[in-house]
Amino acid sequence: MKNIFVRYCYDGSGFFGSQKQPGLRTVQGELEKALRIILPEKTRIITAGRTDRGVHALEQVSNFDCRTPIPTERLFLALRNLAPPDIGILEVKEVDFSFNARFSAKEREYKYVLSDRVSPFTARYTSRVEVKPDIIRLGEILDVFTGEHNFRNFMLVDTVEKNPVKKIFFIRIEERDGNVEIKIRGNSFGKSQIRLMIGAAMDVYAKKRNRNYIRDMLTDPMGNYEKKLAPPNGLYLSRIIY
Repeated sequence: MKNIFVRYCYDGSGFFGSQKQPGLRTVQGELEKALRIILPEKTRIITAGRTDRGVHALEQVSNFDCRTPIPTERLFLALRNLAPPDIGILEVKEVDFSFNARFSAKEREYKYVLSDRVSPFTARYTSRVEVKPDIIRLGEILDVFTGEHNFRNFMLVDTVEKNPVKKIFFIRIEERDGNVEIKIRGNSFGKSQIRLMIGAAMDVYAKKRNRNYIRDMLTDPMGNYEKKLAPPNGLYLSRIIY
């Protein structure tokens, strides 16, 4: 028996999210479909973090158990060739059985890209805004999220989350290639948490909400607040730290 580690990236535009769903095209479904061709046994992959429909990954990590005698070098080539064009296999290796892609991860980093440019070539990969935000002012708004908080108000209501308390290590914002990029690193994230955080921050920035709106949502996790979900196409899972 082997425990196989897979590091990969994907364009989320053509997927109904990363997690396998009956009758829908997902990242997990496509990878397991490729593995069924390569391996004589059925495998189920474990993934570091789920992504929503339309969300991309610059780095995603999964692992699975198998009994194959195929060397990892050949397994890498086979999986790379059989994966669809919108999934790129970056690394395949054998790891210790103590490794679990989800539970062994210590930190996860996401990137959100805002753009004021109109282009059919970037529309799937940036979240469009009418006016590029001032990075200093937006950074001050986002900084409220830094630290350990109860993020219950920043998770979708259908989420089964045992512990809504999460820790945000840092939030950095910068201009790059004419766009505004927001990097957020934390220990873990709930379903759609990043998109709800960005949505709230942009509403405060646009003065649709008062300046204390985010702080109130964090300090009153059982309160009833209207939620704003930012578009998925600007979001990338960018790094997993073990």
